[in-house]
Amino acid sequence: MSAITLIEAITQALAFELLQDQDVVVFGEDVGANGGVFRATEGLQKRFGKDRVRDTPLAENMIIGLAVGMAAQGLKPVAEIQFMDFICAGIDQILSHGSRLRNRTRGRLTCPMVIRAPSGGGIRAPEHHSDSMEALFSQIPGLRVVIPSSPSRAYGLLLAAIRDPDPVIFMEPKRIYRMVKEAVVDNGEALPLDVCYVLRAGKDITLVSWGAMIHETLIVADKLAANGIEAEVIDVATIKPLDMETILQSVEKTGRCVIIQEANPTCSVGSEISAQIAENGLTSLLAPVKRVSGYDTVMPLYRLEKVYIPSEQRIMNAIKQVLEYA
Repeated sequence: MSAITLIEAITQALAFELLQDQDVVVFGEDVGANGGVFRATEGLQKRFGKDRVRDTPLAENMIIGLAVGMAAQGLKPVAEIQFMDFICAGIDQILSHGSRLRNRTRGRLTCPMVIRAPSGGGIRAPEHHSDSMEALFSQIPGLRVVIPSSPSRAYGLLLAAIRDPDPVIFMEPKRIYRMVKEAVVDNGEALPLDVCYVLRAGKDITLVSWGAMIHETLIVADKLAANGIEAEVIDVATIKPLDMETILQSVEKTGRCVIIQEANPTCSVGSEISAQIAENGLTSLLAPVKRVSGYDTVMPLYRLEKVYIPSEQRIMNAIKQVLEYA
């Protein structure tokens, strides 16, 4: 067992499934010879051959359509979209076909495909390279939406996604691709989908987040602990379907909740979580739920990117407001 980065955990999970299951096929723009723009598939084509790890033209609609067709015929395609923002060119294949295949055929066919894509900001990229689009795909019936926040969860959740009989959008927060290392056992053990992960137990306030923002959330939780405040930190992990039971149990215990997301606030996943707490956990609340998020703008270029992405200070300010509410 060795300490690896999140991007290395993705590569490791892909390699494990390619080795164990001959129906798994990996393809996308530059994933073969070059190993992908972020090197998530580095070395896989050399190891497993061009029939299993294939380069494609720059055509997202074709890539996703190909994945739908492969999945309908019994393969397990793992398609990479080079940047999450580029997925819009292929959204018709996801919305009109992949997500509906089980329902359309009354269960005769399923669509066991995974669409992987680097997501979110933090690398000073230009427009069309930095959006957080989880809310958009959470609106589509028939899809799972998964966002890992650490190397171990990236490994286990990707394995589970590939083995799932229905389509999964697997959004990889590229800001933390190489931020931290973690010991990951390459034993093929998947993590459960459709559940939140309680990363830290606490009694004073519930902090709910996912993806890259888990990093800042845990740092803030450490700072709170130094001042005697015990924050419970929940990693949503599977955005759709949403495990509200875990979140509501935590809010019932703490009475206070702050939701931290990188995405813009309007009609967001944070909005949905807040609404469900209001509908099903209102009597547990000692203060209004507070959201910390990006803004309703395109991710600004370069220096303003740090202003857009919630900082530790913005998270702390929101927590103080909730804790001091009378």
